[in-house]
Amino acid sequence: MKVLIVGGSGLIGGDAAIYLSERGHDVTIMSRRAPETPALAAMSFLRGDYINDDVSDGRLQGFDWLVFAAAADIRNVPTDGSVTPEAFYKKANDEAVPGFFAAARDAGVSRAVYIGSFYSEIAPHRIEECPYVASRYHTDAGVRALSSNTFNVCSLAAPFVMGHIPGQEIPYLNAMVQYAKGNIPELPVFAPIGGTNHMTSRSIAVAVLSALENGASGRVYLIGDENYSWKDYLEMWFAAAGNPVVLEVREDDHPILPNAIMFAGAGATVEYQPDARESVLLAYPRNQVRAMIAEIVRAYS
Repeated sequence: MKVLIVGGSGLIGGDAAIYLSERGHDVTIMSRRAPETPALAAMSFLRGDYINDDVSDGRLQGFDWLVFAAAADIRNVPTDGSVTPEAFYKKANDEAVPGFFAAARDAGVSRAVYIGSFYSEIAPHRIEECPYVASRYHTDAGVRALSSNTFNVCSLAAPFVMGHIPGQEIPYLNAMVQYAKGNIPELPVFAPIGGTNHMTSRSIAVAVLSALENGASGRVYLIGDENYSWKDYLEMWFAAAGNPVVLEVREDDHPILPNAIMFAGAGATVEYQPDARESVLLAYPRNQVRAMIAEIVRAYS
């Protein structure tokens, strides 16, 4: 199949691109800038800005499947006060993403997967409290509302994600490794309250292909791998970095895992197991977190 992966230059979209390409699909990456990571730079590239471009200009024609891994998050919100988070998310997510899916449908794409976030599934009360969670909820609903007999659309609600593509540096993961190795002495060493579910981008890539092949149109699938308290999670990083510690748990804002990214609520503990039948359908590997932490530490050391 000819597959367009929007956001394929990033971690989640990039691992999906690699996995689908390895399984014989003809993958094209679409993003604002061409990927520099060797494995991704070797693939076909289509320049595009899903927020501001008119993608009904014909560039989406000829693709069979669509994977969308590019919705905006807190990193993209302007910090100069020029726009409120609510207004930014409405344009970049609530309006632009369903609009892109509609253009893909009109161009002849038959199956599509939207990679979303798990917050509205595991903490629905936050829809009324947090602009980002509200935006993810509205975007997901808008995308899946386009599903039909001829346009199969489903979404994957993903938790906290980690991963590694050789040659690609993720600043957040590099900071985590240096913090665990003790290379940032000015940062206090402790764990925040609470915890969450974690998953690797490689496991998501497997789920993406399964969803494209077998997903039910209009469905949202809550995916995930392992539940950890932030204490246990951070201690795994320190151990993998050769700097084992027993971390004190504090209510303070954490320097690497700040409250600003705790969209389920500061101090919240998020624990769940994906539906067993859906896990069989999507067939993604589990119990991958510890091994991925070790791989990331090796790569960034």
